[in-house]
Amino acid sequence: MTRVALVTGAARGIGAATVDRLVADGYRVLAVDSCEGPPLATRSDLDSLAERHGPRVLCRVVDVRDRAGLDAAVGDAVAAWGRLDVAVAAAGIIEGGQPLWETPDAVLDSLWDVVAKGVWNTAAAAIPAMLDGPDPSGCRFVAVASAAGTHGLFRLAAYTATKHAVVGIVKGLAADLVGTGVTAAAVSPGSTDTAMLRRTASLYDVPIEELVSHQLTRRVIDPAEIAGAIAFCASRAGGVVNGTVVHADGGFGG
Repeated sequence: MTRVALVTGAARGIGAATVDRLVADGYRVLAVDSCEGPPLATRSDLDSLAERHGPRVLCRVVDVRDRAGLDAAVGDAVAAWGRLDVAVAAAGIIEGGQPLWETPDAVLDSLWDVVAKGVWNTAAAAIPAMLDGPDPSGCRFVAVASAAGTHGLFRLAAYTATKHAVVGIVKGLAADLVGTGVTAAAVSPGSTDTAMLRRTASLYDVPIEELVSHQLTRRVIDPAEIAGAIAFCASRAGGVVNGTVVHADGGFGG
């Protein structure tokens, strides 16, 4: 049986590493990204993913703020491979740099729509296909949260709030799924070698090494390491991780 996964934010970073890992594990993957361009991923990033994996990956340009687009993407996965077993909500952005009282409303709105509501939309589009599929008991929903989903990060109050919301969405979803066999969990990365980490360092105007110093491992996390944690949560065995968070953060706060 070939398992099928949907990954949002798939064009680069943790999303792309997750696609690579799931394909290596034998999945077929529908890779979704907004491809909005700098500072976000581009269409060429998504095309590179498709070229790397050939027919095992189907790519779609969809913004996670677009619920209808996500519904159509899920339909494409089911049409192509007959099922959907896993959804990984990895799309995200980071904005901030000011204290809460100086943060523009537009920053909070943007973060809410992409980071929190994007996870909500992904779940709302994917879960019905899982419940209607041949093996709900093996189906998994995994959201990428953040150390900010547990801690309060300096001058990133809006980002912190929306990542806390991601954790809340996963916990509420897991409760709604009781008795179905489908599970929901979140993986919270620490400082991972991605464009988002470089963006965070620029917001703080500090070197990346300063961010890494807050992790007990004292090193940058490789995206493949986060993908490994996501892949376990997405596996049949990973159903034991349900309604909770895997802290893949290198010991954040140490």
